[in-house]
Amino acid sequence: MPPKPSAKPTSKPTTTSKNTRKKAAPKQPLPVADRLKRLFTSLCAQIEGGHFANAIKTCDKIFRLDPNDRDALQTKLFLLLQTDQYAAALAMTEALFNSSGDDSSSDGGYEFEKAYALYRLHREGDAGKVLGVLKEGEEEVDRGVLHLEAQLAYRQGSYQAAFDLYNQLLDSAEPNTEEHSDILTNLEAAQKHLDFLTSGFLHALDALPSSVSNSLQTAPPPQQQQQQAASVSALASASAPAPVESQKAKKVRMKRVPKAVVPGVTPPPDPERWLKKSERTTFGQGRRRKGGGGATQGAMEPAGAIGKSSGGGKGKKKK
Repeated sequence: MPPKPSAKPTSKPTTTSKNTRKKAAPKQPLPVADRLKRLFTSLCAQIEGGHFANAIKTCDKIFRLDPNDRDALQTKLFLLLQTDQYAAALAMTEALFNSSGDDSSSDGGYEFEKAYALYRLHREGDAGKVLGVLKEGEEEVDRGVLHLEAQLAYRQGSYQAAFDLYNQLLDSAEPNTEEHSDILTNLEAAQKHLDFLTSGFLHALDALPSSVSNSLQTAPPPQQQQQQAASVSALASASAPAPVESQKAKKVRMKRVPKAVVPGVTPPPDPERWLKKSERTTFGQGRRRKGGGGATQGAMEPAGAIGKSSGGGKGKKKK
């Protein structure tokens, strides 16, 4: 039989199709207004959560989009004062003042924040000048300015001025508030200083021992600093109580005493027991060589001794 014709597979044309991904269209950046809205939303959340460091970074991001945003400027200045960065806050207020011009009453002036930063940096003179400018430009003095002025007067030792300012604030403060309690505390501190300066120092002198008070009345005024130091040390030694000779011995807790140790009888342990023997002070003391100076290596005996020991000829082998 003739062979069957083999059916040839029909070859379909192969299409080389690669999985080509279409490139996504580039996203258009959000408008500046939307980006600012998102940043302010995160800023409010960070301030409410107490994350002040991150809130300052968010303010810097807002400044990149809008460098003259008043809300961001006020917020960053508040955050710097809250985080005790008074030098940075002062530099920021000065930069804002210079950018706004010489008119300190414009919206760009932050004189109160500047005065507070100067007060916290212990620059009381500059802070007083800024407060003076604030009081001149306002008909009604703000309560914050009065608080800061009272604190400044208290620090400078003007307790009467601080006392008057705190009384003025107390008259207009609402009772049962935190401000009311703070004013009462500061008013009491100023009153104590005033009482001591007027009559308290006399009672303090009366409370001193008679030996000290008599020596103060009869002692001549010091001429040099060394003499003053010597008189103060003599007064301190005179007023100090005499040392008690017989002091009670401390009782030893037997629970902490190891076994076979009698307190006061058993000698104490060697304090150098934790050091190496070569590092102790007693190392090398009391050592003596045994025998009388033995022969060194390579020493030879005299000839007579060799003859006596050899006897008749052959010497004995050393074991």
